[in-house]
Amino acid sequence: MTNRDQLSAHLQWFKELGVAGVSRESAWREREDITATNVGEVTPLSSKGVEQPVTGGTLQNIRNELGDCTRCKLHELGRKQIVFGTGDEQAKLMFVGEAPGRDEDIKGIPFVGRAGQLLTKIIESIDLSRESVYIANVIKCRPPQNRNPEVDEVETCQPFLFSQIDAIKPKVIVALGTFAAQTLLESSETISRLRGNVYEYRGASLIPTFHPAFLLRSPSRKRDVWEDMKKVRELLNSSG
Repeated sequence: MTNRDQLSAHLQWFKELGVAGVSRESAWREREDITATNVGEVTPLSSKGVEQPVTGGTLQNIRNELGDCTRCKLHELGRKQIVFGTGDEQAKLMFVGEAPGRDEDIKGIPFVGRAGQLLTKIIESIDLSRESVYIANVIKCRPPQNRNPEVDEVETCQPFLFSQIDAIKPKVIVALGTFAAQTLLESSETISRLRGNVYEYRGASLIPTFHPAFLLRSPSRKRDVWEDMKKVRELLNSSG
């Protein structure tokens, strides 16, 4: 695909979202002296999201402790490698998905398939880049046939996600899809019920939205994601 074709595809994405224009203003992208805040409808989570981290320190420390993990049965069910996470270790925006898929399991990087390409466009729609955010999953190994992670797998793996969040200290977390949102919020509500709200979570503002893979099947919901991402941008731009 030529650069012109890429630009055309990107502009088409904005058109589908209903974006009337873009801004070159850089003020909202300034990252210094930004602390956690909440806007819109905020739902306190009481004691949720306060589990003790696996280990302190850097992402590298956490990755070292995770090792070539054999803590749950997924290591015996065909996973090729652990998919830890990627991006800026001091990111103010963090995306959390469900689990690696086939492409991610091969490359060892989250969101590199078709859904990942769409996620990149979603990030760029608020004038950020993949390199400026951090992307991870609840589960670090691919479940067989991309099935939903099971309870014991989540319980085993999620402390490492909590440690990643605590190490990065993002201002905003975007939970991608039903599974990620339900896991982080300890909720049984659907993503349609959860999205549209802002939740306090481990010192960050958490915004649930639809998973990019769902948008590939239901492109009419892209506008909902755009509304959620505008809220993300407002939070990142706030000084509170």
